[in-house]
Amino acid sequence: LLVHQMSWRSSFRCSKFRHIFGKPATKEHSYDGVPITRSVHDNHYCSANPCFIAVVTECAGGGSFLVLPIHHTGRVDPQHPRVCGHSGRVLDVKWNPFDDYCIASCSEDCTVKIWDIPICGVQQNLTKARKTLIGHSRRVGLIEWHPTAENLLLSAAYDYKVIIPVHLGFSFNSDGSRLAVTSKDRQVRVLDPRTGKILQVSSSNSHKANKVLYIVGLKLLLSTGSSPWNHRQIVLWDPDDLSEPLYEEDLDGSAGVLFPFYDPDTHMLYLAGKGDGNIRYYELSAEKPYISYLTEYRSLLPQKGLGVMPKRGLDVSACEIFRFYRLIAIKDLVEPLSMIVPRKESGIFQEDLYPMTAGNQAAMTAQEWLLGVNKGPVLMSLKPETRVANPYPETPGEKGMVRQLSSLRFQRSPAAVTEIGQEFVEEVKCDLVILSYIAM
Repeated sequence: LLVHQMSWRSSFRCSKFRHIFGKPATKEHSYDGVPITRSVHDNHYCSANPCFIAVVTECAGGGSFLVLPIHHTGRVDPQHPRVCGHSGRVLDVKWNPFDDYCIASCSEDCTVKIWDIPICGVQQNLTKARKTLIGHSRRVGLIEWHPTAENLLLSAAYDYKVIIPVHLGFSFNSDGSRLAVTSKDRQVRVLDPRTGKILQVSSSNSHKANKVLYIVGLKLLLSTGSSPWNHRQIVLWDPDDLSEPLYEEDLDGSAGVLFPFYDPDTHMLYLAGKGDGNIRYYELSAEKPYISYLTEYRSLLPQKGLGVMPKRGLDVSACEIFRFYRLIAIKDLVEPLSMIVPRKESGIFQEDLYPMTAGNQAAMTAQEWLLGVNKGPVLMSLKPETRVANPYPETPGEKGMVRQLSSLRFQRSPAAVTEIGQEFVEEVKCDLVILSYIAM
């Protein structure tokens, strides 16, 4: 195995991102007075879209999260209404990528709930979910929407045999036909999410994986975790062959989990450690050495979690190419952090920074995906006033129908549920991963 140790000096050829810098919002343009959850799980507790930001909050009894209009910055009223229908702590929240007024939450109460947020925002405590999905036997720790099919939601729960929380993560590839997961044995696996069949398992003894991320467009898989010497690590894999890593690098001796974020439009990777104040930036490529360090953002205030604004919500006139929402629990503060590429001609749309990107339109229905159809994302232009035609035909007759939800574990066939779930449980010793679909 070749282990590449990178210097802290960028080794890339002249990169257009070499001068990128992080610009934190002022307190007036942050969200101040947010009682951020004290939960110790390794989650983000925050999700954003161009309309709203959702933050999991601390509350006495049950679980709740705050939904604020994205421009509702400044001091937050301590009595601001919340979404509070769970009977246990909320552990994760995710906005529907194709509906800015629909959000999913999961909780220690073993349920996943789907909520409709009014256009005007949450004006009074919201206690009635559109639907409650029941299927897990233990607390549900992570949820993720399918990247291209509408109304498909993946959820993962914790093993009832495990006393301490499992460091588990998962990531879809670009069309949602593959799922990479990490579980309590700290190995990386690639699954077929329709059948639950395990396609690849890592066998590295030099890396204990926590989080995993598909590097869309480069045919790479990235995991963060720790080495046998408890150094934080990043590792790159070939998703079709997990027998040995393509690249390993030890970063530091800190203890917090490293959260990876990847932007396929710029091929930039951001690494943010839980409890750290800094965020490192890298540029990735499909060729060796695969990864090049650019620089880092530094702050004295540690982050508990981070939300990310979808690309369609960025300020392209300011050359903003990425935006985090840092949860700074010690200050009860949610701080927007913009990644800016300085350009001489500000206010002009920079074509090279903003290629066509995944938009807010689904490529297919849940039923199509379940029948084996694979489609990449419907792309949109970020250039103001630009409209791009959907390359996929729209499904007729769906507008105005009452939304109903039902739960599904990988396939619609009830007979397949136990077999598929049991195969996964036996091999990785974790609770069942459930794929739920919402039939419009």
